[in-house]
Amino acid sequence: MSLAERQAALVAALVAGGPDPEGFDPGQLAVMRHALLVKRAGEVAAAWPALAREADLRALLAGHPPLGAHADGLRIARALASAGQLGPAGQAELARREAGRRPWYKKWIDVLNRR
Repeated sequence: MSLAERQAALVAALVAGGPDPEGFDPGQLAVMRHALLVKRAGEVAAAWPALAREADLRALLAGHPPLGAHADGLRIARALASAGQLGPAGQAELARREAGRRPWYKKWIDVLNRR
């Protein structure tokens, strides 16, 4: 296995629910996995404060590859909303975010139309 493949396996084990790679102490991997999950949950909580008050972000982030704080929060909020488990503040926060989203190509259409 190449260095790049070993590094990818380590990253997958730490943040995306992948199996522990050979040659690493499982206890140390668990500590690192927990620390990264706490950090990531804090970033999502800063971006999505209402969602953070209504949901256990660490549990909902565990095992999913990181997408960034905004995208992680959006994925969680949509999943909870579709399951009927998102409270009123979370629903309002999701509605504000959804109202402000535009397809990526709309920006470029606007740019091209200004030329």
